[in-house]
Amino acid sequence: MKQTITQKILAQHCGKKSVTPGEFIWAQVDFTLGNDITAPIAIDEFEKLGLTKVFDRKKIALIPDHFTPAKDIKSAQQAKRLKEFAAKYKIEHYYEVGRMGIEHALLPQMGLVKAGDLVIGSDSHTCTYGALGAFSTGVGSTDLAAAWATGHVWLRVPETIKFVYSGKLPKWVGGKDIILYTIGDIGVEGANYRAMEFSGEAIRKLPMDDRLAMCNMAIEAGGKSGIVEPDPITFEYLEKTTKKKTPKAWFELKSDEDAQYCQVKKYDVSKWEPVVAMPHLPSNIKPVSKVGKVKLDQVVIGSCTNGRISDLRITAKILKGKKVAPHVRLIIIPATQEIYLQAAKEGLFETFINAGAVVSTPTCGPCLGGHMGILAEGEACLATTNRNFMGRMGDKNSLVFLSSPAVAAASAVTGFITHPEAV
Repeated sequence: MKQTITQKILAQHCGKKSVTPGEFIWAQVDFTLGNDITAPIAIDEFEKLGLTKVFDRKKIALIPDHFTPAKDIKSAQQAKRLKEFAAKYKIEHYYEVGRMGIEHALLPQMGLVKAGDLVIGSDSHTCTYGALGAFSTGVGSTDLAAAWATGHVWLRVPETIKFVYSGKLPKWVGGKDIILYTIGDIGVEGANYRAMEFSGEAIRKLPMDDRLAMCNMAIEAGGKSGIVEPDPITFEYLEKTTKKKTPKAWFELKSDEDAQYCQVKKYDVSKWEPVVAMPHLPSNIKPVSKVGKVKLDQVVIGSCTNGRISDLRITAKILKGKKVAPHVRLIIIPATQEIYLQAAKEGLFETFINAGAVVSTPTCGPCLGGHMGILAEGEACLATTNRNFMGRMGDKNSLVFLSSPAVAAASAVTGFITHPEAV
């Protein structure tokens, strides 16, 4: 039976030669993760089982990244639960503030996920790791607890939609624009419980940071997962982060030529321009040139979608020698401590601060309306985050727009949603 890359990975993890979409499987996991919001629930459920150890203390990551550094007593207590559980069960991958990062940027950076892995996390954006050729998906906290106990997860094999992107990407158009275009086309329910397989000439030339941003937002289309077949860009990234030579198994992770897809979508990217997701859905997109004059109160550049070093370099390139508009707060959040340090070494922080921006320690913070950038009633924010639902970043009568770092940086300078070419 001809298989997609997703079917192949799932079959390998449940001891079968092949699996069929719709089939229920009991699959072995390679890595699991939880954060300071979701993991405490999983901890409660795990401890009800009365077990004395987890399935593998080296295959669990506990990362306090959402409300940290702790914004209040309740968030401090949540983070404390992670620390205590990690100590009790000798969890190897617990990362405290000062050594942590936003989970979906930290794990790939540390080489904890590789091609062909099956990864689950009690966070919907766990689908990010598909950029490395892994099957990764978000699960509920009780499923995470069960995996800690058994090393397995119960799954229904998803159908796959294949997305083929041809043509050369124009200047200023990147992975964030591609995924926003895609979600704008199929809608926020267009890939419900389906694997989104990203392919084509434009994807093969896309840097890893952009691929991570694309797979990160598969969930915004309802996707079970996002995935890109491993290629030389993948191998170079994984060899650097995992410190391992490319094994034969990574080369073999390809969908069969005549694998069955529930749908195939084709796009020519050559005439695209940067886009913005208007309130209150990631699918409500418009080309920047057609947005009109939207005044901003805040711009946020960061998150598990676009807080990587390439995003910060683009931001600095646009801000160099310029000033943030007087009525705008520009908040920049490197996704991990390593990225933070690299940006500091490259002098990016000097550019940011001279422009009038503020730089934060790694945190999810404003993305989920947690802290470090909450919106007041009537305020408008342009963010490089992944969701712009009503009230997502603060007051229910505030507005959140989504864009790439290039559009966000340019808009911070003018104070209005702006095409990067304009500055």
